[in-house]
Amino acid sequence: MTALTGAGLGLRRGFMRALDREQALESRVDFMEVAPENWIDVGGRFARLFRSYTERFPFVCHGLSLSLGSPAPLDQEFLRAVKRFLDEHGIGVYTEHLSACSDTGHLYDLMPIPFSGDAVRYVADRIRRVQDALERRIAVENISYYATPAVSGEELTELEFINAVVEEADCQLLLDVNNIYVNSINFGYDPSAFLHGLPGHRAAYVHVAGHYREAEDLRIDTHAAAVVDPVWRLLEEAYRLYGPLPTVLERDFNFPPVESLLAEVAKIRDTQAAAHGSP
Repeated sequence: MTALTGAGLGLRRGFMRALDREQALESRVDFMEVAPENWIDVGGRFARLFRSYTERFPFVCHGLSLSLGSPAPLDQEFLRAVKRFLDEHGIGVYTEHLSACSDTGHLYDLMPIPFSGDAVRYVADRIRRVQDALERRIAVENISYYATPAVSGEELTELEFINAVVEEADCQLLLDVNNIYVNSINFGYDPSAFLHGLPGHRAAYVHVAGHYREAEDLRIDTHAAAVVDPVWRLLEEAYRLYGPLPTVLERDFNFPPVESLLAEVAKIRDTQAAAHGSP
């Protein structure tokens, strides 16, 4: 499987046709990312169109519904479907959110996991079982959130929690710089210090995205706007710390013209190129 490098784009059905009309697309996008839930068992013209992309580009998968922090058992049937999908399309990298999104049913939102020692051991065990089932190491993403769940027992900081989970599970990190920035505004901490505290040596790749400014002290992680300057600066800092890691632009709603998306992918490339020249 091809090693992951460069600047990628999250592929969405909402702009696939417009993207398909772009000339020399392979020279402008190095790899693509999809949520497997949106493509497993899809047939017809969308299946054919998707296959045309996986034959031209390296892909990574970013899951939405594994629910690593849920009290419900892991969905083994879903894991088997994910493995078939990854194998069918030659996709080596699978990532998920360090969150819960289900209990007795799906919550259709990503809920934070209590930052506790017990939760570290519980989630790390589930990650190890997922890795065994998929026969791949996975990466978990530092999420955006808006409230912290109550903790009983050993309480950790978010940074301690993330570091402990990836160490105990022996998995990788999906480093989301927009989530760091959003949380830093909402919870009043230094995003640079948080970035420095992450296990960047375990980063598989990076997410960068836009968000919504609800108020001076409140940001909503929407993936529905252009990336803002403070997030670009945080990406630059991540490259200085950990090298010019592969990076995906996420855009889920409110799609601009494709050329605008590709301009942001080009900015990722330019930032990576500048980092190559940094000490």
